Amino acid sequence: MIDLEICGDSFESALLAADYKFKRIELCANLTEGGTTPSFGMIQKCASLKTIEVHVMIRPRPGSFVCSQTDLDIMARDMVAAAIAGAKGVVFGCLTKENELDLQATLYLAEVALKQKLEFTFHRAIDSTPNSLKTLEHLHKLGFSRILTSGSKTSVNEGMNLLKEMVSFSQKNPIQIMAGGGVNTTNAKQLAELGIHALHFTARKKINNNLPTGMGEDFEVDEEKIKQILNTLS
Repeated sequence: MIDLEICGDSFESALLAADYKFKRIELCANLTEGGTTPSFGMIQKCASLKTIEVHVMIRPRPGSFVCSQTDLDIMARDMVAAAIAGAKGVVFGCLTKENELDLQATLYLAEVALKQKLEFTFHRAIDSTPNSLKTLEHLHKLGFSRILTSGSKTSVNEGMNLLKEMVSFSQKNPIQIMAGGGVNTTNAKQLAELGIHALHFTARKKINNNLPTGMGEDFEVDEEKIKQILNTLS
C-alpha cells in the first residue's frame, strides 16, 4: 500500500497519524507560513511515540528558499538537534536567487544529515525550479531519499503529467516521489495509481476561539479528512 505522511505541527497530529498507521509525520512549526523548524521539545515528544517516523522540517524562517551562510549554520545545528531528539529524517530545500538548485548549499546540508544518520527529503522548493526533472536527477545523485512535489504546479491535480514523468524516473533510479499540495479524497486514488510512493497532506481545521489580536489561530486535527482519504484508498 502507498505510504502516507501527515504534515503536522502538533503531538496530536503525530498521535492520530500513528493510530491510523501512517508511515511518517513531517513535523513543522508555523504551517500558515509554509512550515518552519519545530522546537526540540516537540520533536522529542513526537519521536517518543516510536510507531511513526518523525521527519523534521529544517527551515529557519518563512520566505524564500535562498539560504545565507547564517541560515545554513542554523539549519546544520537544527539537524544535529533533530537527530538528538530522535528524528528519523529531515526535510529541506535550498535554491539560488534564480530558483535553480543551490548545489553547494544542498550538498553541505546533505553531508550534515548523513553524518547524523538521518534520511533527507527535498521539499516543494523543487516546484519552484525551472526544470524540476533536471533537479530531480541532481537530488538523486546527492542521495536524497525522496522529494515532495506537486508536479511543479499549484496543486497535484494540475501537476499529474509531470508527476508521471517523475515516477518513470524513479522506476530506474532509487528515489521516492511523494505527492503533496492539494491531496484530497478526489485525487488520492488517482495519485496512487500513478505509482506515487507516498501521499503527503495536512489534516487540520480551525477552531473559532476568542483569541488575542495578532497572536495567531488555533487548529485541531481533522480526523474526518484522514478517514475519508483512507476510505478512498481502500
